[in-house]
Amino acid sequence: MAFDGLFIHSLLTNLTPELVNGKLTKIYQPFTHDLVLNIRKDRKNKKLLISANAQNPRFYLTTESIANPDVAPTFVMVLRKYLVGSILQKIEQVGIERIVNFYFSNRNELGDEVQLVLSVELMGRHSNVILYDQNTGKIIDLLKRINPDENRARLLLPHAKYELPPLNPGINGLEVTEDQFNQLKTNYPDPFNFVKQFNGLDGDDRQEFMGYMDDDFSFDSLNTFFAHFDHPKGYTLQTPKHKDRFFIYLPYHLELTLISSNDNINQALEDFYKEQANKDWVRQKSKKIENIVSNERKKLSKKIVKLQKQLDQAENSEGYRIKGELLNTYLHQVKPGMEKITLPNYYENNKEIVIKLDPALSPARNAQKYFTRYQKLRNSIKHINEQIKIANENLAYFDSIQTAIDTADPEDIDAISDELMNQGYIKKQANSHRRKKKITEKNLNTFKLSDGKKVLVGKNNYQNDWLTLKKADKRNYWFHVKNMPGSHVILQDLDPSDQDILEAAEIAAYYSKARQSGHVQVDYVQVKRIKKPNGAKPGFVIYTGQNSIEVTPEEKEILAKRID
Repeated sequence: MAFDGLFIHSLLTNLTPELVNGKLTKIYQPFTHDLVLNIRKDRKNKKLLISANAQNPRFYLTTESIANPDVAPTFVMVLRKYLVGSILQKIEQVGIERIVNFYFSNRNELGDEVQLVLSVELMGRHSNVILYDQNTGKIIDLLKRINPDENRARLLLPHAKYELPPLNPGINGLEVTEDQFNQLKTNYPDPFNFVKQFNGLDGDDRQEFMGYMDDDFSFDSLNTFFAHFDHPKGYTLQTPKHKDRFFIYLPYHLELTLISSNDNINQALEDFYKEQANKDWVRQKSKKIENIVSNERKKLSKKIVKLQKQLDQAENSEGYRIKGELLNTYLHQVKPGMEKITLPNYYENNKEIVIKLDPALSPARNAQKYFTRYQKLRNSIKHINEQIKIANENLAYFDSIQTAIDTADPEDIDAISDELMNQGYIKKQANSHRRKKKITEKNLNTFKLSDGKKVLVGKNNYQNDWLTLKKADKRNYWFHVKNMPGSHVILQDLDPSDQDILEAAEIAAYYSKARQSGHVQVDYVQVKRIKKPNGAKPGFVIYTGQNSIEVTPEEKEILAKRID
C-alpha cells in the first residue's frame, strides 16, 4: 500500500505523541525534495523525514544519519527563519486526505506570537511542502514553486492565499455509524459499488476491503477492517512478481507473501524505504557526475569504433603495395594523363585489376603514391593500437565510476565528484574550499563473515587504492570480480577457509557491475601480488598468481553481514 489517507491516519497515531509539544531545533534539506526536521522532546532528539519525492512521497521518524549540505537551499533558509525555536502545537490530517498540517507556535522579531502551519501534501507528482501563516492564510514559501500555467486550480507561490487542492469526494470509513452503514448498503447493495464510495484507500486497501465485504457484508466486518488503522504495525510483503509492499496490517485477501513484521511502524517504514530512499538520494546527488560519465562513455565508445575502422583499414593495406608493384612492373603501359588502367595481377593468377590513377602525376609518381599510402597505413598500426588501448582503459575507468555510483551511499558521491575533479573531468570552482577528507576505515563498507572474520570494501577508486595499497596487510587476501569494474575487497585473514573465500567473493560480486548476474567469476590473491602501474588511473591495479571462484551474489544474505 502507498501513503494513502488511511495509512497517514495510522502513522499519526504513533507519530503525534512522539512529536507534539516538542521544540524544532534544526532544519536541513539534504536533497532536492527531502527535508529533515529535528524536534527535541523529553531531552531526546527526534528526526522527522519529510519527502515530496514524486515516486515515494512520505514522512516518518528516522534514525538515519543524513549529511547536511554545505549550502542551504532558499526554502530551508526561510524555514529556519520562521520555524527554528518554535513549538509543535499539534498535527492534524485534513479529513482522510493525503494532507497533514503541522501547527507551530513561535515569536517574530518584535516578540509577537505567530501561528504557522507547515502543510505536507503527499500527492504523487503534485507533492509539496508549504509554509503559511495560520492567521492570514498567506503562503510564506514552499518547497516547489509552481508556475500558474502549470496549475490552474490554485496559486502556489509566496504571498498567495493558501487553498486546499481539489479533493476527491468519499466517505471516511473510520467515522461510519451502523445507521449510515445500513443506509449505504441499501443504496449500494453490491459490495463492489459499496466499497467504491469510500475515500482514503489505495488499490491494495480497496481490494482487501472488498474481500472483507465479500466474506461478510456487515457493519461488524467493516469495523474489523477499519480497526486495523487505529492499531498499526509494520508488515513487508512480496507480490508473486517479487515486488515489496508495505502494510500497517496483515492482509488476507491479496496474493502476498509475508517477508517481515515489526511492532514499531516507524522502524519498519525506515527499513522498507531505506534502500529506495538511498537510491533516490544518490540519484539526486549524482545527476551531474552521471551526465559527465555518460557523455565520456559515449565519446569513448564512438572513438573506439572509429579507431577500429582505421585499424582494419591499416591492416588491410596490402592492396596498396600490390597496386604500386603492378604499376612499377607494367610502367611502360601507363601513359601520362590516364585516370585508370587495367593490369594482370600476378598475385592472383593474373586476374585483372583496375587501378585508379591521378592524371596530374607521372606514371612513376602514381606508383610511388600507392607505396607511400601503404607505408603510412602500416606505420599507423602501432599508434592506432596505442590509442585503442588508452581509449579502452579510459572507458573501463568510467565504467568503474558508474559502478561506484550504482553501489554508493549518498555521502559517497562527494568523494566520487572530487575524484573526477582531480582527474580534470569536472572544472574546479574558484570559490570552492571543500576540505579534502582523509580516508579512514570508517569510510569503507565493513562486513562480518559467518565465522566472525572481517571484510573491508572500498566504495570508490580512491578508497580502493588506499585499502589495497596502504591499509591491507600484504598477507591478507584481495578479491575482485574478473574483468569487470568493481570494488576492491580485503579479507583480513592469513589462512582463509573455503567458506571465508566463498563469502568474501560473494561480497566482491555484489559490489561490482555484475551484481545482478547469476554466475560471477571472482579472482582472489594475496595482497602482496597486487601492483599499481606507473601513471595508472585511480583504482586500477594488476596482479598475478590469482585463483578464481564462481559465485551468485544474494543481496539479503550479503547485506545481513554488513556492519553499520
